[in-house]
Amino acid sequence: MRAILHSEWYKLRKSKMIPLILTGPMIGLIIGLSVGFEDDFDVNKWYIALLSMNLTYSLLFLPLISGIFASLICRYEHQAGGWKQLLALPVTRGRVFVAKYVLIMLLILAMQLLYLISIYAVGMIKGYTDPFPMEIVWKSIFGGWVATFPLVALQLWMSVMFKSFAAPFAVNVIFTLPAIIVANSEQFGPYYPWVQPFFMMNIGGSTGEVFFVPWDQLVTVVGGSFMLFFIGGYLYFQRKAV
Repeated sequence: MRAILHSEWYKLRKSKMIPLILTGPMIGLIIGLSVGFEDDFDVNKWYIALLSMNLTYSLLFLPLISGIFASLICRYEHQAGGWKQLLALPVTRGRVFVAKYVLIMLLILAMQLLYLISIYAVGMIKGYTDPFPMEIVWKSIFGGWVATFPLVALQLWMSVMFKSFAAPFAVNVIFTLPAIIVANSEQFGPYYPWVQPFFMMNIGGSTGEVFFVPWDQLVTVVGGSFMLFFIGGYLYFQRKAV
């Protein structure tokens, strides 16, 4: 598994991955620096910055960039018989699929940690004197990461299925954009996978919950959709003709 991960990482390094990882945190930093509020507002200024930054980042950039990662990690295999060359090596299809998934999740975790740095940078640049809400910020960061588990599984499935780089990304865009509207729906919002990063990063929820969302929603929506998409993609890859 380590050899496969190393091989996948070597291929991704040639895909100009660093600018992509920095895009979301940089956008969050710009939004955070542009936020203005009254000085007599009796609320922790970190909360205001975090709410403003999370809105755009979790609804748009996090789902979209995760989809780009999934498309890039299969790009080389779709060119010049790459799947045949890869699977001719002494590796199983299952390990290849799992390795690609794990690497994408590690990239998203790195992006989330950089986003955490951008949150802290906003406060330092703007001179916040309020205490830094470490527990709430960590819940937001790791909650957003956990919420991408099912999305990455589906996006990797689509990337394995389609040879075109644009096709899986277009599918992701089609389902990401409505999340802005669905997030306001009490009926559909809690069950829409593309809006889960927003809910998991939204600090307006109950801080007593694991990630600001009810435990049953976390298990049924995030856990259930992850199992569905991951097993579906795994089985499809096992049967994929190369």
